[in-house]
Amino acid sequence: MPTQKKQIHREKMATLSIPLSLQHSSPKRHRFSVPELHSPFRISCSASWDSPELKASSSQFKELKNVAFGILAVCAVTAASPVIAASQRLPPLSTEPNRCERAFVGNTIGQANGVYDKPIDLRFCDYTNEKSNLKGKSLAAALMSEAKFDGADMSEVVMSKAYAVGASFKGVDFTNAVLDRVNFGKANLQGAVFKNTVLSGSTFDQAQLEDAVFEDTIIGYIDLQKICTNTSINADGRAELGCR
Repeated sequence: MPTQKKQIHREKMATLSIPLSLQHSSPKRHRFSVPELHSPFRISCSASWDSPELKASSSQFKELKNVAFGILAVCAVTAASPVIAASQRLPPLSTEPNRCERAFVGNTIGQANGVYDKPIDLRFCDYTNEKSNLKGKSLAAALMSEAKFDGADMSEVVMSKAYAVGASFKGVDFTNAVLDRVNFGKANLQGAVFKNTVLSGSTFDQAQLEDAVFEDTIIGYIDLQKICTNTSINADGRAELGCR
């Protein structure tokens, strides 16, 4: 009888022996490497089916398996993910004939949301004292860097998301214009008139704003704090803006 009981007990025992070997060699294009496990290791569990040790060992094996699958998933995602550029560059200067005249037509769609049917490249163009052809035009997302608009009438123009770094707008009339999210960095805006003009989200880093008029300008509180740091704005301009 004792011999028979031992035999029954052995039948209830189970041995789980699983060889597990993980080797990973990252392709050269990967930016990181996963440590290689050259030596295969073996997980061995031996207990009766009703034993808590078997359940604990099974749980540990599942966790280890999940870690292995996680490493493989990370490698797959890294290989497939595109690299995001650290900075965005402007496109090459347009070679389109009469590209400067595009400003007299403007965009036919988009307007305040910055969408356009065709990009407008006005870089290095000269619109000095243009009094009629720019008024009320939609120049959303236009490229205006190094362009010259001195003395032009740009009232009611829409320039949402325009790039005007280094452009010259001396004495320009921007009355009732929508100039939201425009980059005016290092632009010359001496004597420009921003009467009832929307300037929300626009930036004026190192811009020249001497004698600029800000009567009834529409601008957010955060944007107001930023523009008030520009020391070129005279006392009247700061009073109109409400700079403290």
